[in-house]
Amino acid sequence: MSRLLRAAAATLLILGLLPPGASAATPIFEEPTAEATFGSDITFAQAFASPVPLARVELLLEFPGSLGPFVVQVAGTTPAGRHELVQRWLLVEDGHLVPNTPVIARWRLVPGDRGISPSVGPSVRVVYEDSRFTWRTLEDDLVRLHWYEGSAAFGRRALTIAEDAVREAADFMGVTESEPIDFFVYADQGAFYDALGPGTRENVGGQAHSDIRTMFALIAPSDVTDAWVGIVIPHELTHLVFDTAVRNPYHFPPRWLNEGVATYLSEGYRPSARASVEDAVNGGRLMPLQALGGQFPTTYERFSLAYDESVSAVEYLVREDGTEALVELIGSYADGVTDDEAFLAAVGRDVTGFEAAWLEDLGADTPTRYGPEPAPAGPLPPGWDEAAATAPPGATASPATSPAPSATADPGGDGSAGESPFLQGGVLIVAALAGLLVGGSIAYVRRRRGAGGPPGETP
Repeated sequence: MSRLLRAAAATLLILGLLPPGASAATPIFEEPTAEATFGSDITFAQAFASPVPLARVELLLEFPGSLGPFVVQVAGTTPAGRHELVQRWLLVEDGHLVPNTPVIARWRLVPGDRGISPSVGPSVRVVYEDSRFTWRTLEDDLVRLHWYEGSAAFGRRALTIAEDAVREAADFMGVTESEPIDFFVYADQGAFYDALGPGTRENVGGQAHSDIRTMFALIAPSDVTDAWVGIVIPHELTHLVFDTAVRNPYHFPPRWLNEGVATYLSEGYRPSARASVEDAVNGGRLMPLQALGGQFPTTYERFSLAYDESVSAVEYLVREDGTEALVELIGSYADGVTDDEAFLAAVGRDVTGFEAAWLEDLGADTPTRYGPEPAPAGPLPPGWDEAAATAPPGATASPATSPAPSATADPGGDGSAGESPFLQGGVLIVAALAGLLVGGSIAYVRRRRGAGGPPGETP
């Protein structure tokens, strides 16, 4: 079979049907396929003919926002010949995907002969979609609205709110939105949570995913005229504009700033939020901003307080330093700066200084911080004292704490003490040989590990 494949490849090369640089060792890939089933899986399939035995076959999956492909080993040692392989991405085992997520897949063949380079097949793109409903779509300049229940008037009102929210947030932050945003409206809670996945908290009514520029909201047709609809839609869409303004591959702003800006632009610092923060100050329950840098608390009281504190801090920043300072702070993150660098440039204080000023404005004591505590210092070795133990790296110990040099004169007069040049030379030779042996062993181990390679590792 291998001879036939080589002969066929040679014939194709002569006829000009193989790409430039192809040889008899080049595998032939057929068209790959991918099919998504909502709530279940995405099935990837690839047929190919390999003229050489393979060490393994891998599936390379690219997800939005990922730094590189996710590698799945599909098969181990595989003989030469034609094969048809299938691999499933199971949502309950491999990871949940929200609707509208595109996935790009390629298959990689790694020959058993390490002298032959791996071959990567053509790509196939599939979009994981919520196929349970017949979606209707309305589109404007910046937003595509998708809904399945409610009248055309319902759709137009939701789209108008969304379009205006994106424009206002983009104008405020000084960014240009050019790629469309998909906005999916669900009419019932069960379907909404099924789409967002099992990790969705029960108090979530909207969710924005900047990596796929998609927003999801739970809005029944009868609720479209309610005031809260005019809040939740701008709030979530502001997150997508915020991501456009700060995106960089190094560092994302703290969560409280992101949520505080979204709340500030969608509803402002409401009296109820102000009262909540004042009550937390009086009761000693205020959380430090550092505690709100990642995920917010899960209990309803703390969850709501986290949002109220966030918008309180943003409102204080605007009141104290101006809107321009907030816009400068947001935009500076696009350069990948640290939080302290961003705050120093925008408001002249690092994060700790800003938080202290905010707390003083509230009349609040410094909140109690919870979490891991530094380990106590261990016992000092004999002959050490506090000064030597705390000396900075590279500092020379004082004469009182340094070991005294040997009083034995150096016969050779080269400044060394207590050892003959011959003995010193012997020690150096032995040390050098030991270093070579250890280095050779490590290199050999690395080569052996590279030869075998864990599953999914590129040779």
